[in-house]
Amino acid sequence: MGAAAYPDDINGIYRPSCRPIRRLGLLLDPEPSLPDWVTIHQLDALWLHRPWKLDALLLPSDIGVLAYHLAFDEHLTLGFNPHLATALGMADLEALGEKAGRCIGMIGTIAPQDMAAYCRQVMAVFNGVEEIRCSNSSSRIVTRVAVVGAMTATLIQDAYERQVDLYITGQFRVSATAAVAATGMDVIAVGHRRSEQWGLNALAKIVRARWPELQVLSWPEQA
Repeated sequence: MGAAAYPDDINGIYRPSCRPIRRLGLLLDPEPSLPDWVTIHQLDALWLHRPWKLDALLLPSDIGVLAYHLAFDEHLTLGFNPHLATALGMADLEALGEKAGRCIGMIGTIAPQDMAAYCRQVMAVFNGVEEIRCSNSSSRIVTRVAVVGAMTATLIQDAYERQVDLYITGQFRVSATAAVAATGMDVIAVGHRRSEQWGLNALAKIVRARWPELQVLSWPEQA
């Protein structure tokens, strides 16, 4: 499913340019010091997740800009994301949830391990988490995990009926509290920004692998 599945969103060329691209910068938002970053690193083009506050007049006139919003969220953060599934040790992926005909989550199996150990793995993948709500013992064995870019009572119930032990999302939603209590579902909210940063780092790796001659920098710059 490509950008055509997001007809009302920003997908693709946000600011055209004929300049050859040798150095590409990736960032989530147009930071105040972006013009300096572009100049220092001699960037030829930018990729932005949220371009709305970009003041293009502060950039050289031939700097092209690509922008993807929902497509990035649903495919490289907490949606049906095989790249993230690999990082989390998930296999045998199944779709979970739908929005406008698009899948917004996934369920996968993991090697059996206790909840405490798997929580540590999730924290390592995302460089921390926002919140962990475990209704059961930390020694509970986890074998089925859901990763979803939303949290509703319906999604929690669907995950429970499909034998999910742990639900990973961006933010814990109060509206789903009753469903969490009723099903005994354990939940990790990694934080929206953390999930986006993971996706940005993943995008950098994908672009480098696809175009090895291209120099790719991401903000914040990776050590």
